[in-house]
Amino acid sequence: MSDNIKKVVLAYSGGLDTSVIVRWLIETYGCEVVCFAADVGQKEELDGLEAKAINTGASKCYIEDLREEFVRDFVFPALRANAIYEGTYLLGTSLARPLIAKRQIEIAHAEGADAVCHGATGKGNDQVRFELTYIALDPAIRIISSWKDPHWTFRSRPDMIDYADKYGIPLPLSKEKPYSADRNLLHMSHEGGILEDPWEEPPEDVFVLTVSPEAAPDRPTYVEIAFEQGNPVAVDGAAMTPAALLDRLNDLAGANGIGRVDMVENRFVGMKSRGVYETPGGTVLWAAHRALESITMDREVMLMRDSLTPKYAQLAYNGFWYAPEMETLRRYIDATQETVTGTVRVKLYKGNCIVVGRKSPYSTYREDFATFDRDQVYNQMDATGFIRLNALRLRIRSLVKGRSA
Repeated sequence: MSDNIKKVVLAYSGGLDTSVIVRWLIETYGCEVVCFAADVGQKEELDGLEAKAINTGASKCYIEDLREEFVRDFVFPALRANAIYEGTYLLGTSLARPLIAKRQIEIAHAEGADAVCHGATGKGNDQVRFELTYIALDPAIRIISSWKDPHWTFRSRPDMIDYADKYGIPLPLSKEKPYSADRNLLHMSHEGGILEDPWEEPPEDVFVLTVSPEAAPDRPTYVEIAFEQGNPVAVDGAAMTPAALLDRLNDLAGANGIGRVDMVENRFVGMKSRGVYETPGGTVLWAAHRALESITMDREVMLMRDSLTPKYAQLAYNGFWYAPEMETLRRYIDATQETVTGTVRVKLYKGNCIVVGRKSPYSTYREDFATFDRDQVYNQMDATGFIRLNALRLRIRSLVKGRSA
């Protein structure tokens, strides 16, 4: 097998796994390794990454800015669907992987590479997300999944840390603080170490994007978010690109202790996993979007869309971003967003995201109908027949039960 692989494009983050995999690929397959790091909002984590990849043995390292594409084409579609996995997780990692894998395949084609490689373990979801995307976009590409490779001899993170020490490969974690982190513009995830015990509270030094609610300001922050057809377009009246807008909300919400999630989720492969997430800006956007829909969407359209939201979240979480059922679902979701235009005002205070106002030129909320004061547009007596007709089947059921008793 090694004789047939001359060049590999590796999805590279500079973390423990991919740092080790660069050297491992060279030793195991004797191949050229081209690293690819997607900038989806890691910020300082990208500093020095190209030099590190080259020093570890890579022949080249692509670092490409995909932030706008990530937010526009992955985060915002999920927002339009109100997609939340298992009622809690806003899919931060799940949404980034299909974009990274897509660009990785494009680079492999440009480089004439024989294979692509990722650093996801054989236990998690990312292996599925990467490989489903590879196969969907290029069924002929060779896939090297290190943790499932017969040549892979590492069995734990301490083994890999020892290997990195042997080759002088710098790492962002240690045996004393072995947390695994994944960051992008939507969120930051934390796993491993003490976090593997679901009874243990996450240490405060784990968090990066958010202050603790206790340390947040004693005065609330108000923010107004404008939407057009379900997409956020402005913050406090200032029009922004998708990435800039989410970055701005991350700063505002993170400073107010908003967006921390501690959950035990069901991985696609079948096991449960504890994850600690920070999704400050995303938490605000999801709440604001839902509030705007409450005045702009028809009740039955919303009910039908909401019935499909769990499926959308499941497909994204499980890695089926490029599956035909996901493409069909997105088209339906987008059709429901045609009138979701307007502005939402949100109060941010000590970990709480509270919607305090919403308005839209397409609002179907009518104060003259909803008021408890005297009105000239609604006749309460109309409700008598409405209720009696809806109660008819209940009345018949009761009569039948009484006759059979």
